[in-house]
Amino acid sequence: MPRVKRGFKRRHRRTRLLKKAEGFYAARSRLIRKASEAVDRALATSYVGRKRKKRDYRSLWQTRIAAAAKLSGMSYSHLMGMLRKKRVALDRKMLAMMAVDHPSDFKAIVTFSQGA
Repeated sequence: MPRVKRGFKRRHRRTRLLKKAEGFYAARSRLIRKASEAVDRALATSYVGRKRKKRDYRSLWQTRIAAAAKLSGMSYSHLMGMLRKKRVALDRKMLAMMAVDHPSDFKAIVTFSQGA
């Protein structure tokens, strides 16, 4: 079988990999095998992190809504149930922003939902 030297393709592949490993510590940014392992791991954890971020934000919004609902004399689950009954189409993100930035408007929503 003839010998294959690969030429620029090997170099291109390696430089592309090292570019992804830029900023990593020590050998992980310079040596091909270590960089390859580090980049693979980084890509895997970044995928997980993107999924986890959605969970973390949702729990933050729930905590903020719950705290604001307690100030209005209602529990989080009761408030969300009443809003669902009244068919209020505000998601948790909007409710949380309202609870933090516009407490009077949030209080109005709570009183509206209590009429259910």
